[in-house]
Amino acid sequence: MLDRLSSDYYQSVMKKILSLRQNPRPFGYCKLVGSDDKYRIRIGDYRVIYSIKDDVLTVEVIKIDHRSEVYRV
Repeated sequence: MLDRLSSDYYQSVMKKILSLRQNPRPFGYCKLVGSDDKYRIRIGDYRVIYSIKDDVLTVEVIKIDHRSEVYRV
């Protein structure tokens, strides 16, 4: 998905993903309903779905997509 983003969105998304290393629960993050460890952050029209594993200090990015597509299974 990252290769399909415009350069402006690419830079914004990468900056936000890299900032999750310092703060995995930034302002505006939301826990996904029906999941124990999945969260989402918004970057314009795009969403980043990720999980937090506090016991091993890991943030795993699961999906990056446009807001109209990201929640589809």
